[in-house]
Amino acid sequence: MSMIRDLRAAVRPRPSLRKDSGSYDTTRDPGTPSAVVDCAVYRDGGRVETRTPLTPHEAMRQVRRDGGFVWIGLHEPTEDEFAVIAGEFGLHPLAVEDAVQAHQRPKLERYDDSLFTVFKTIHYVEHDRLTATSEIVETGEVMCFTGRDFFITVRHGGQGSLRALRHRLQDDPELLAKGPSAVLHAIADHVVDGYIAVADAVQDDIDEVETEVFSPGRKGSPRGTDAGQIYQLKREVLEFKRAVSPLLRPMQLLSERPMRLIDPDIQKYFRDVADHLARVQEQVLGFDELLNSILQANLAQASVAQNEDMRKITSWAAIIAVPTMVCGVYGMNFEHMPELHARYGYPVVMGITVGLCLSIHRILKRNGWL
Repeated sequence: MSMIRDLRAAVRPRPSLRKDSGSYDTTRDPGTPSAVVDCAVYRDGGRVETRTPLTPHEAMRQVRRDGGFVWIGLHEPTEDEFAVIAGEFGLHPLAVEDAVQAHQRPKLERYDDSLFTVFKTIHYVEHDRLTATSEIVETGEVMCFTGRDFFITVRHGGQGSLRALRHRLQDDPELLAKGPSAVLHAIADHVVDGYIAVADAVQDDIDEVETEVFSPGRKGSPRGTDAGQIYQLKREVLEFKRAVSPLLRPMQLLSERPMRLIDPDIQKYFRDVADHLARVQEQVLGFDELLNSILQANLAQASVAQNEDMRKITSWAAIIAVPTMVCGVYGMNFEHMPELHARYGYPVVMGITVGLCLSIHRILKRNGWL
């Protein structure tokens, strides 16, 4: 089918839209509850236009009367706001509690008449220079309730807007005709595509830190990058890892196990999402290992630099010990000391002192201590 062949192109963001996909669109319909960003009925692959914005109750009445499915988008609803929608669609109390409280791990839970899916969204934070306090990634959450005739998204955080994705899906009637499972796939693909973009940006940061650690500084000595920068980057990568790794198993389940709420024509395309997610996971794990190596190398360089400084200090102390010894000997108040009354005693002693210092300096220089 042409719809299936073009599925990836339909749900992938266009280049002009990717730039704005990370920001949250605060536009809300004035006639709906404050948490509802959009509420619409889709029938035969198209959005059913209405004169006034629909409430979730009105949208569900239309679906039960005329068919189709309703897609409701919410942003950070309160417990009371979501309780009304949960009662209307018969959502499981445990899933409702997770959706309101947020801060959940990516997961997939199956209930009698719905699927509950949690995605972690990742947004790369642009910065001029990496510091020990730089924020590299921002996280948010998208929670999806998939039913036979409804699809509900609950978003937390300022990232992960689905408005542009909704518009792209509305431009593909064949895809929307597949029902709520097509929307679930589109969101999963959208989230994983965001992971890929963030991974590429984080790779650039790691390359920059790696170059800074191993590039020579002044006079050929290592510059010694601040370990706090590396540690901060490692913490941000860990946050990225927490979003990516737990999601792999849910994507595999959606692609491998038949589910009555997932259209068979759509299910096979979850394999592609799982494959992309697996590659991102491998990349993130590689980031973690590489940062460990960079941190160890930076600490080793700092240790080597300290050893070199101690060798130089020790070398100069050895050189200064010669005139210190001579001055100490001739500073004693003995009457009968050699060369005290000799005409050329002073220049001879000074010449011997300077000669010894130059000899020690040459020896230390030859051995690489200076």
